[in-house]
Amino acid sequence: MEYVEIEKGRSLNTVRNYDHYLSRFLDFTKNDNPANINDAMVREFRLWLNRQPLKNLGKPHETLSRKTQNYYLIAIRAFLKYLAREEIKTLSAEKIELAKVQERSLDLITNEELKRLLDAPSGNDLKDLRDRAILELLFSTGLRVSELCSLTRDINLDSDELSVRGKGGKVRVVFISDEAKKFLRQYLSKRKDMDDALFIKIGKNLPKTMGGKGQNLGVTKRTIERVVKQLAIKAGISKKVTPHVMRHMFATDLLGNGADLRSVQAILGHANIGTTQIYTHVTDKHLRDIHKKFHNKNKV
Repeated sequence: MEYVEIEKGRSLNTVRNYDHYLSRFLDFTKNDNPANINDAMVREFRLWLNRQPLKNLGKPHETLSRKTQNYYLIAIRAFLKYLAREEIKTLSAEKIELAKVQERSLDLITNEELKRLLDAPSGNDLKDLRDRAILELLFSTGLRVSELCSLTRDINLDSDELSVRGKGGKVRVVFISDEAKKFLRQYLSKRKDMDDALFIKIGKNLPKTMGGKGQNLGVTKRTIERVVKQLAIKAGISKKVTPHVMRHMFATDLLGNGADLRSVQAILGHANIGTTQIYTHVTDKHLRDIHKKFHNKNKV
């Protein structure tokens, strides 16, 4: 775990997840000798994982998804690679193949629904200005919600660029639209506190003199998720809308207007272009044009 955190530079959340996945594997196998890890042991664990009901989520008749099972396998594979690095005899990490998963489906809203969502916080009070700035910034940059929460108020609004630290500590540049900058300026001009966070919590339970010494007012991922959900309901959108939906809309907007896949990959901060390719099947205007031009032209 120390190696994953320090040398590999993974986040504390990733370290905790690896700890959980590996602990379950070792508890199941009752094994404390790396040399004893073999194909049969991993196969038995995979069978056990595949049959685990989702009782803790209130879904006793459903089992762990292939995607979740793969998280366990990725952690085990990383552990085996570490053992090999330390020249400890064990199973080769290459022996572990991930389960095939169905192609990921995208949760998208229409452009008309997106406009209603952006317009939902229509007031001039601090909360509405904050919420509008959050939505505009999410759609303008394609930021992950964790990246949005980590932004500080010393953001330079005279520049169109913003450097963010994403997954694995990698820094990338994203771009802010004029619309997003406009609402950020309005929101920041209304702020009376001295907190460093760009976006702060606003509510009845917060003290009137905000930003006291040692007080952390920065929003959490949960706060942003709740804000987006409530605004989607206010906008009359029946679909489930999350901050990640805004990231999807950002990516499909770029690709749909002709941006190349590699550029979108860089802006989104995807390590693997395969992750970015999930957007292509909903944005390929060329294929739609081909279908419209040539489909069913022999009808009477």
